[in-house]
Amino acid sequence: MAIEDKLKELELELPGVGKPGGNYVPAVRSGNILFIAGQVPARDGKIAIKGLVGGEIPLERGQAAAQLAVLNALAVAKAELGSLDNISRVLRMTVYVNSMQTFTQHSLVANGASDLLVNLFGDAGRHARSAIGLTSLPGRSAVEVELTLEVK
Repeated sequence: MAIEDKLKELELELPGVGKPGGNYVPAVRSGNILFIAGQVPARDGKIAIKGLVGGEIPLERGQAAAQLAVLNALAVAKAELGSLDNISRVLRMTVYVNSMQTFTQHSLVANGASDLLVNLFGDAGRHARSAIGLTSLPGRSAVEVELTLEVK
């Protein structure tokens, strides 16, 4: 089944690709590797989920933020590749979590993105990952996600 059909089956859709917030590009391809710049949980060009996870943002909402951020990353990949079916494998993901200093469940927040990638790509969606807690992200975003993909 095509990846975009799987998204529809899950009742999810890719957001539009926003403009970079600085002097960088959303993605860089080198051979068969595509590096996706950090993506936040944005809809219609605006950050949809803001705040500190473990503070005003509960864990489940943090997971939803990670899922939306990875959907934004996949939207960038589609814009670069023409189709999500041109992704061979998800290699690595870094999830930055804007969190309270006492929050320790960063890995569980990141599962919101990881679970979606495995649901969409199967074994090819299993990836190396880092989940990092910070006390600030651009625009007070709850999370930011970077992806590295192997592509066709």
